[in-house]
Amino acid sequence: MSERTNPTRKRLVDAATKLFYAEGIGRVSVDAVAEKAGLTKRTLYYHFKSKDDLIAAYLDGRDQPNLEQMAGWFDAAEGGADKKVEAIFTNLARVARHPRWKGCGFLRTAAELAAMPGHPAVKAGARHKTNFEKWLAGALSSHDVAQAKMLAREIVLLMDGAFSSMLIHHNPDYVNAAGHAAATLIRARMAGKHAA
Repeated sequence: MSERTNPTRKRLVDAATKLFYAEGIGRVSVDAVAEKAGLTKRTLYYHFKSKDDLIAAYLDGRDQPNLEQMAGWFDAAEGGADKKVEAIFTNLARVARHPRWKGCGFLRTAAELAAMPGHPAVKAGARHKTNFEKWLAGALSSHDVAQAKMLAREIVLLMDGAFSSMLIHHNPDYVNAAGHAAATLIRARMAGKHAA
């Protein structure tokens, strides 16, 4: 049985995901995760060497679902690349209005572990951000947007800046403003390409 299809491991990761996202990784003990999963701490340590590995598994488990959700919003939006990227931000702002939304779990975890850059969860967060940036560059390139790799990086900066502002201000309007800025950048690249 692979690690990903192991039902006990999945129960532990699901429990950790709920607790870590709601309360932060520093405030949640392995005892709390085991209790939430309805398992013993010994069982948890059978599947994970440490809490650090469990935190990394929590983030790794969010990578593909988050990417698929963003890609779905992009694909469902009508219009050019500018409207499609702006739709990602519009949907993020909508989701951010939900009372249980606590921000980007990847950034929040990285912030809690800022003094530990080699932590497996920080690496998992970096992989996710890189995966999103690569996907976005490919999506922009397929819509014939010039300098897609650099533009994807700029949009990621806007998105992460919006997430940071949301943590401080608790106002989804920052996400909408970042989406507007992202669409403006795309239109400027498209205009520059046609002018050249």
